[in-house]
Amino acid sequence: MSHKPAPFPLYVPELVLKLLSICCSYVNDASYWMIVNENTGMVSVIGAENGVFVPGSAEAVPGPVVERFQALAKELNMVMVLPVYEDAGPGFLYNTAAVLDADGSYLGKYRKQHIPHVNGFWEKFYFRPGNGGYPVFDTAVGKVGVYICYDRHFPEGWRALGLNGAQIVFNPSATSRGLSQYLWSIEQPAAAVANEYYVGAINRVGIEPLGEDDFYGQSYFVDPEGSYVGEKGDPYKAELIVRDLDLDLITTVRNRWAFYRDRRPDAYDDLVRP
Repeated sequence: MSHKPAPFPLYVPELVLKLLSICCSYVNDASYWMIVNENTGMVSVIGAENGVFVPGSAEAVPGPVVERFQALAKELNMVMVLPVYEDAGPGFLYNTAAVLDADGSYLGKYRKQHIPHVNGFWEKFYFRPGNGGYPVFDTAVGKVGVYICYDRHFPEGWRALGLNGAQIVFNPSATSRGLSQYLWSIEQPAAAVANEYYVGAINRVGIEPLGEDDFYGQSYFVDPEGSYVGEKGDPYKAELIVRDLDLDLITTVRNRWAFYRDRRPDAYDDLVRP
């Protein structure tokens, strides 16, 4: 069986391209974000619970998918966070998100740090833990950080992104109804409050042919006060969520609650013990 990447149109879901066409109707002289859910380009992980998989959709980052979306980002004047199954060399496969600026430039990538191995998500069979730290990208629409799916359960990375200057952190996810739904509306608003920035929480919807996971959607934005910006997304159907975010609120909240000033890193040795 060939492990060569499939041609681009075969492994970028049609939904993403449909969303891009919808986005066109919102674009004027302003810049916008677009974020799609975790591992947009990953379609051929098969039988991963048995350690058998076909990494046919993994590719370099940047690579063909990123380059294609760079052209779209420039055309649409849109900042994009683009999850990709990254092939960094034989045996070096990462759950990665590329960040593209509104002029089409590639700003860099984030590699998922925390790799789960729980029922329905046997990811240690096909991802290495990330090794690129917690970068923040200075984009046309603000300073953007990325945390991916299972990462959201670990507060340390949220704080690192805040310390690195993030104004909004996106968490593209593919998380299922029976496993984590009770956490979905708790953890990310709490992270936004604790770190005094916006969070964009993105989740897949539906049941797919490759497994039994029932992805529950309900994507949303939450502000530094922990309040939803508009309504949460639908739990059963894919949709495009457009929200206006007031980044000045970050300064207001940080002047009210000086969490970064009052940190005690000298007292946190216990947090980095193995």
